[in-house]
Amino acid sequence: MRVFAQPPLVMSGQGHGCDYHAANYLAQNITSEEVDFGGGAAKAASEEHIPVLLREVVHSLIQADSGTYVDGTYGRGGHCRSMLARLAQDAKMIGLDRDPEAVSAAQELVRADSRFSIFHARFSQLADVLDQAGIVGGAQGILLDIGVSSPQIDDASRGFSFNADGPLDMRMDPTQGLSAAEWLNTAGEEEIAKVLFVHGEERASRRIAKNIVAARPLSTTLQLADIVEACVPRNRNNLGKHPATKTFQAIRIFINAEDRELREGLQHAFAALAIGGRLAVISFHSLEDRQVKHVFRALSRPPSMPRRLPVRYSEQGISARLIGKSIKAQSDELATNPRARSATLRVIERIC
Repeated sequence: MRVFAQPPLVMSGQGHGCDYHAANYLAQNITSEEVDFGGGAAKAASEEHIPVLLREVVHSLIQADSGTYVDGTYGRGGHCRSMLARLAQDAKMIGLDRDPEAVSAAQELVRADSRFSIFHARFSQLADVLDQAGIVGGAQGILLDIGVSSPQIDDASRGFSFNADGPLDMRMDPTQGLSAAEWLNTAGEEEIAKVLFVHGEERASRRIAKNIVAARPLSTTLQLADIVEACVPRNRNNLGKHPATKTFQAIRIFINAEDRELREGLQHAFAALAIGGRLAVISFHSLEDRQVKHVFRALSRPPSMPRRLPVRYSEQGISARLIGKSIKAQSDELATNPRARSATLRVIERIC
């Protein structure tokens, strides 16, 4: 078993039974098939956060109403509550989140429903989480919702947004690692430029990095946003997109090691599936989706072999099959949740 040093795995206390109180709690948050985005799902979700592609996740991921399911990025629990509403009383739901605020928010659901438990962990730590939870035989469904959540973006004190002034932090777990300000104020110009180009595909990365170094020390989000805006003209074909979008994305991905987390998370999640279990991944930009697509394609295709080699299909070493093509939000969801426009869902099923 692989051991991760940080953050520690912290499991909440168990709930008090899936009784009338639990059923009533779930009904207040999401009712059976309440996924009409004109009102149902939006009202079912937390007022702070509307889960994206909720209808598609539930329908794609849950093939049986029992077994173990995992929400690898709990957030504010919109996906998790919806899946629980579809599951039987003997099912288990495991939630993970690296953000202490999300873990704290999950305690209400822990108290309401004994089927659910929450861990303070990254989804790359999934194998350890399932081991600690005593899960054997693998999971029937695992969801990874990649990237930053709406509550994190909307809270200026977290430092993710270029639209409101706040401390330049950007850590998903504020108790771990360097903040964005600490890194930007100490990193070399070449390193900053490389991060902006690799993780944000920012063509003006060198110019932005040079101006960041010249303006140091930086401490707030609007300081950084103003520097980038002075370097990058607004796109005349997309005036609604802020010039700092790519820069903030790149720094956030780097600070939180999101590319490594996604790579390891995909590996651990697929390995944790039971035969017939499904892994669903929601990504929000092309870099993430490209990585998910590459991994899923590799899992669902046979290894390269010499032409005309007589090999039975069952012996080709294919471990998974793709469930449909990539899925985007439909117009009814986009009408109530514009942030869903960049979301892409991919689903894969383990077959051996």
